[in-house]
Amino acid sequence: MASGRMEFHAESIMQHTNFSFVIANDVNMEEVRDLRHYDREPYNLILLHGLTGTDTDWMYSGVAQEMAVQFNLNVFMPTTGNSFYLNKGYRGANWCQFIGDELPRYIRETFRLNVKRENTIIGGFSMGGYGALHNALEYPESFFACIALSSALVIHEYADGKKRGSDVLPREMLLDIFGDPNTIEDSVKNPEVQYSKLKRSGADIPKLYLACGTEDTLIEHNRAFAAFLKEQNAVFIFEEGSGAHNWAFCNKYLEQGLSRLI
Repeated sequence: MASGRMEFHAESIMQHTNFSFVIANDVNMEEVRDLRHYDREPYNLILLHGLTGTDTDWMYSGVAQEMAVQFNLNVFMPTTGNSFYLNKGYRGANWCQFIGDELPRYIRETFRLNVKRENTIIGGFSMGGYGALHNALEYPESFFACIALSSALVIHEYADGKKRGSDVLPREMLLDIFGDPNTIEDSVKNPEVQYSKLKRSGADIPKLYLACGTEDTLIEHNRAFAAFLKEQNAVFIFEEGSGAHNWAFCNKYLEQGLSRLI
C-alpha cells in the first residue's frame, strides 16, 4: 500500500492545494477480512473533511488506510478550507467544481488510474458530509455513490433565521458561505433542490448512504433529509445509532456505508 501527500495548482480555485492519498497496492491479503473486494479493480473514494479540517484528518483521526486495505480502495482526501465545498460563481473560488470535476481528472491523469463514474464514490464527515451530498448531486456523472456522515444540513435552520452564528460559525461566515438566507432554500445549495432537479431531468442519481448519531445535534436535520428522500422514492439508506458528532461514530459508519454500497 502506498500513501503520501501532494500539492498541485488547481485552476478552479486558482491556488496550490494539498491532498493526501492511499493507493491500494501491495496489500497483504492476510489482513483482508473479505477477499471478494480483490476480485475486481480498485474503487476510488474521495473523502472530504469537516469544518476547520484538512486533508490529513482522514489519515490521522479517520480510518482511510484501513478502509483502503479492507475494501480495495484508492482514497483521495483534499484540503478545501471552510468552503462547504460550494461554488462562489467565479474561477478562483469554485470549490464544488474542484471536487466534482478537476480533482478526479487530475487523479486520473497523474496516477494513471481508472477513475470513472462506475467506480468512484464521494464521502465526507460533517461539513464534508454536506459537501459529499452537494457534489454527488451536482456532478452525478462523476460519482455512482455518496456516503454522507453526520452531515451539516443546516440550510433550513439558516433560512429560518435560527442559525444566527456561534463560536464555530459566526453569522458573517454563514452569510459569506451560504449567501442570502431568503433565497437559499430555493437554490442549488439546498440538496433537496438538487435532487428534485436531477429527478426531473431523468439523470442517473448516485446511490446515497446517510448516517448520523442519535446524540448528534445534527440528527434532526439528517432525519428531515431522509424523510424528504423517502417521499421522493429515492434509492438511499439512512442509518442512525448511538453516538455523537465525533470520529468514533464517523469511522464506524464509513465502514458500514462502504459495506452497503460495494
